[in-house]
Amino acid sequence: MMKKNSLIFSLVLILASVSWGATFAQTVTGVVTAGDVPIPGVSVVEKGTNNGVVTDFDGNYSIDLDEPDAVLVFSYVGFKTQEISVEGRGQIDVFLEDEVSQLDELVVVGYKSQKGRTISGALTSVNVDNLESRRVPEVTQALQGQVAGVNITQSTGAPGDEVEVRIRGNGTIGNNNPLYVIDGIPSREISFLNPSDIKSMTVLKDASAASIYGSRAAGGVIVIETKNGGDRKGIQANYYTGFQKVTNLPNMLNAEQYMQTVERAWDNAGYEGENPYTGDLNRTDFADVDYLDELFELGRTHSAQVTASGGNENTDYFLSGGYFGQDGPVVYDNDQYKRINFRSNVQSNVTDRFRVGANLQASYEYKDRISSSGDAPGIIRHAFLRPPIIPVKKDPSDPTYSEEDPFTDLPFYQGPDSFESSKYEYSQNPIALAFFTDDAARTFKTFGNLFAEYSFLEDKSLTFRTNFGADINFIHNKAFGVNFGDDDGGGAERDRGLGRQNRPNSLSETRGEDITLTWNNSLSYSKEFDEHSIDALVGTEYITARLSNLNASRTRFDFTEPNFRYIDFGDTEQDLWNGGLAEEWSLFSFFGTATYSFQDKYMVTANLRADASSRFAEENQWGYFPSFSTGWMVSEEEFTEDLTWLSELKLRASWGQLGNQEIPNFAYLTLYRRDADRYLISRYGNPDLKWETTTQTNVGLDFGIIDNRIYGSVDYFKKETTDILLPISLPNFVGDVSPTFLNAGEVSNSGLEFALSYRNYDNEFKYSVSGNIATLKNEVNSLHPNLPYINGRVTRTQPGEALNSYYGFIQEGIYQNEQEIADHLDGTPNPPQKPGDIKFKDLNGDGRINDNDRDFIGNPNPKLSFGLNAGFDYKGFDFSLLFQGVSGVDRYNDLKKIIDYDTRPFNFTDRVLGSWDGEGSTNSIPRVSFTDNGSSRISDIFVEDASYLRLKNIELGYSLSLQEEIGVESVRIYTSGQNLFTITDYSGLDPESTDLIDFGTYPQSLTVLFGVNITL
Repeated sequence: MMKKNSLIFSLVLILASVSWGATFAQTVTGVVTAGDVPIPGVSVVEKGTNNGVVTDFDGNYSIDLDEPDAVLVFSYVGFKTQEISVEGRGQIDVFLEDEVSQLDELVVVGYKSQKGRTISGALTSVNVDNLESRRVPEVTQALQGQVAGVNITQSTGAPGDEVEVRIRGNGTIGNNNPLYVIDGIPSREISFLNPSDIKSMTVLKDASAASIYGSRAAGGVIVIETKNGGDRKGIQANYYTGFQKVTNLPNMLNAEQYMQTVERAWDNAGYEGENPYTGDLNRTDFADVDYLDELFELGRTHSAQVTASGGNENTDYFLSGGYFGQDGPVVYDNDQYKRINFRSNVQSNVTDRFRVGANLQASYEYKDRISSSGDAPGIIRHAFLRPPIIPVKKDPSDPTYSEEDPFTDLPFYQGPDSFESSKYEYSQNPIALAFFTDDAARTFKTFGNLFAEYSFLEDKSLTFRTNFGADINFIHNKAFGVNFGDDDGGGAERDRGLGRQNRPNSLSETRGEDITLTWNNSLSYSKEFDEHSIDALVGTEYITARLSNLNASRTRFDFTEPNFRYIDFGDTEQDLWNGGLAEEWSLFSFFGTATYSFQDKYMVTANLRADASSRFAEENQWGYFPSFSTGWMVSEEEFTEDLTWLSELKLRASWGQLGNQEIPNFAYLTLYRRDADRYLISRYGNPDLKWETTTQTNVGLDFGIIDNRIYGSVDYFKKETTDILLPISLPNFVGDVSPTFLNAGEVSNSGLEFALSYRNYDNEFKYSVSGNIATLKNEVNSLHPNLPYINGRVTRTQPGEALNSYYGFIQEGIYQNEQEIADHLDGTPNPPQKPGDIKFKDLNGDGRINDNDRDFIGNPNPKLSFGLNAGFDYKGFDFSLLFQGVSGVDRYNDLKKIIDYDTRPFNFTDRVLGSWDGEGSTNSIPRVSFTDNGSSRISDIFVEDASYLRLKNIELGYSLSLQEEIGVESVRIYTSGQNLFTITDYSGLDPESTDLIDFGTYPQSLTVLFGVNITL
């Protein structure tokens, strides 16, 4: 009987549950509009679930609810997110409002989030939607042109090469890189991050905003928060592919033009005897090769990304996996970059007050290291130098031909003492260099953090957070130098008969690990009392890092197939090179910040950070970095009530100090090296070494007009860096020692930054435009008393001038005749100059051209940077573009010097066809000659204006919903173009370069991509 009653009771419960679910299950429909215009693509999600839809082209939606007490969340870019309780209704129409204010957004800053209204420092929240349309592998590339005062420069166009980031200029002679903070964990680089994983990005530009990070924030701070499951629920997939093409290549001489030019260069040199090039004019064994055309082909790019996110009201997750691969446009596929990355972000509310989470990324990077900056072996550089008369490959009938090495090297070589051997063959075959290059870097990285938060009070105003992070890198670099080329009789006795390139063959290999651990703890308090609000935080941070590596090399491998390119297969009789090292550093910090606001109109913030670094002696380890800022929300005052067009107006002012510890570890100690059975000093230490300090003052205003449709900001800053950590070379009589670090010198930067945006989302045609522009003045104020200036290869750093200013002679024209030479050089006995040579300015008027006639001839620091973004949406179509550029910047074009002005028989550009060829022919380009025409001097001839305006990115897409047809929420197809055109007067391959000297930089390519986004 008991069992029977239990069965009946269970059936009643089941029927009641079914009846309850049937009673409350319902479908809600409606239309979403803004300004009487239906909005397609609005996300409609049942809060706390994965249940969601998007509106169709007419703004309509229909959603089946899972819960009887459901809350619907309506969100769309550019509009305020709304949460609406269903409360049994079957139809809910929604009117979306523009986002209330950029000042009311929560901004991720130092160790916490803060409402933008109460921020009085100089910072910029980056529009992440603009970043997603860039289709680039590295986050910093997507930042280009987005933020006023932040200059992003891609070092070269080679796949995977570094990107330089400068926030408000170069403030020191040493390391100027910014600090990156990813989910609360600091890092010096972010190339491993997938741009699609980023939720928000904030650039902290002034000392008030960045001083909470103290010792490493002198170059500015970029704070990054990655996505979590609460941002968007569902599955998304993105794939794109495309090609790259090198454009804007100079016109090189063909074979006929080349032979005529070298014939003329011999004649102009004044050599005696018959011109040897005249007899070669009609040779039939010469080729006619365009080596630039042979070197560059179409590059290829592939990218695939899948994300899954979801959760419930207590726990959410975000998972992503991606692959990016690029094969650059240099032939033979030895300039590749590949990255595989996985991310898992999980956070959970264990209780109402206790939250835990973990963000973890694992990535693997592979990068071919090609000579992308003109450095040895100089693949691109030699493509310019190689005479067009030399064929790319040998004829199979050539006795030196082999299938393993079919490339020409020294086709006219007749022995070391023969003139024929040096008549054309000063260069290397760039196609062979590209083919035999085998130099790769591999990095496996794990980066992430575990955190826990506990709120002590019911209102969650007092919260403790502990955050542990790890940055673990395993590095493997391997380079095999294949022996190739023709025998020129050189090399060691046992290597005679081998080709001249990489003689003998060799392998160099390095394996290492670099581990950085970070643990920070903070206690925050945030509370509003009527018209008052307080937001405060105190904390500690400990960072420890250790790097170690082992390296080895061998030569003379009998077998060179890939399976034999390992250390054990090399010669063990001699040339054994092994090594290893380890280094470590640590940093311990206290920090605190407090913001007080009254009536949301008046606010003041104070920060203080104290850092102790192992890189300084015990008595100088601690550095203290304070900052203060204040703000006034003018638009909240009664006297602005009649200014109905004024939405917001906020004035800001700040002052603060930042630090820099970026010097070698233990630079304060004296180092010794072993020499046989004794130890010698290799570097003198400096126990008085202390922190480098950057002091910055900033004033600015933020404004919004016409309901914030027009929004902008203006900032003026002055940044002064003192006690610069400067390596000083000691006199030769001290011995062969490395430079000693001292605190010496001062550098200042000042400038004006302006940003303005306009958007109109009221109609079916929605559009937005934003732009930014920034000026910069860089100046060295002082150096060490015993160091009046610092000379580089083509630069001089000196008080009163910009950092690394170009220094040399100034061209005044071309000597047209002997009398002009005699008049200009009247203080020079028997001047060696000839008509057609370069005429330099005699600055001191002594009739001589010597080092006293040098002056500053260029500035590599851009005086102006700017960017312009624009986009629109209309009936499923979307379009965006980005213009970016710099102005007032110079670059030393060494490639121009060696191809058009050198005294060796390299190839030339067609510029030399207009060179001096008799009195009055030109006053700008000297005679071509195998003797010095004045071009051996460092001069302004090779310093060129590297200003440019570039259409950096353009993208056109079309979105549609296939929810009813196949259950796919949305599909977006798009095509994207990068570097579509560049306006510049720079004659090198690419004006956008980080190198002070352009030796032949791997250029950035025109890129066309095609892709698809799918959201389930």
